[in-house]
Amino acid sequence: MQIKPLAALAASVALGATLAACSSMPMMGEGSSPMATPVAPMPSPAAPMGMSGRPDADMQAVLDAHAALGAKPIESLTVQQARTQPSPADAVMKVKQMRNMPTAPDATVTTRDLTYPTGGTTQPVRVYKPANATGSNLPVVVYYHGGGWVIADINVYDATPRSMARNLNAIVVSVEYRKGPENKVPAAHEDANAAYQWVLQNAASWGGNPNNIALAGESAGGNLAMNVAISARDMGWTQPKSILSVYPIANGDPQLPAKQMNTASLPLRTATLGWFGQYALPSPAFQQDPRYNLVGANLRGLPPVIIVNADIDPLRDDGATLETALRNAGVQVQRRNYEGAVHEFFSMADVVRDAYDAQQWSFGLVRQSLMR
Repeated sequence: MQIKPLAALAASVALGATLAACSSMPMMGEGSSPMATPVAPMPSPAAPMGMSGRPDADMQAVLDAHAALGAKPIESLTVQQARTQPSPADAVMKVKQMRNMPTAPDATVTTRDLTYPTGGTTQPVRVYKPANATGSNLPVVVYYHGGGWVIADINVYDATPRSMARNLNAIVVSVEYRKGPENKVPAAHEDANAAYQWVLQNAASWGGNPNNIALAGESAGGNLAMNVAISARDMGWTQPKSILSVYPIANGDPQLPAKQMNTASLPLRTATLGWFGQYALPSPAFQQDPRYNLVGANLRGLPPVIIVNADIDPLRDDGATLETALRNAGVQVQRRNYEGAVHEFFSMADVVRDAYDAQQWSFGLVRQSLMR
């Protein structure tokens, strides 16, 4: 399936403003300033009001299933309601049921639930491993889930690490972390670092090679993966071979075109970013902290980065501007933007073709990095 051209990317973030959350360009090169606002193309003439494009039919089927389950815009809910309402993963399950597709977890991947120490307590991790894996030298991927640092958990985000373990023949460790409003950012970043160090210390006991490791994450987790790589560089920890960052939170600029164009995109729209910011961030000023505003961080010396974006997503330009910042820092980066896809599409490979294509492309690049 053809990769579709880039439309305007990444949405408006305000906390008293909004939270800027979470093209194949394989060659390194020069770009514009990392803080430059991308030029906004006109929305597709077929785009619904408040969206930069029209979702593909298979993507729309998931959105329709989500609505049929009673899901409401997150910004209209309390934190507890948002945490317990049907998730996009539930919508995928409903589509599978409607199509008489298998709904049981992939039995070719086994899981083991453990905990790691952080912040004076412990947090869960789930270790995914191919069922037929043997030996003691499997590659390792540390994965961080999304949810705006407020909602979701390793159960909601089961599909991506499971698929990654199968496709890469690797051990994948999915990390839980503290969330706001109970524990605001940077608690999640502290936990992400602690989990990475814990995996390095324990991977060999699961049959993994701690020296052959990669990082991955979606949305808020895509931001965490980038931050852990920065910490590993600065603290002298084992360097990951690559970073897969899927529609990451990366730019605190509320004027990015995608943030202005995708005011009605679901399941994430511009107002939702503000809701996440209200509960996740310690103050509006944190949007300019380099842990949030990755385009302003020191990115030099990082391993190769793979960025996946959805075209109909307030965070699309976060990915585009992060790509430019990485190139300007001399980091190898590849990025693809999937037209007709919305935020959260990446985990939907069983029912959304763009998700299948995005996984095959990005997992292939991660596999190459782990073979070096």
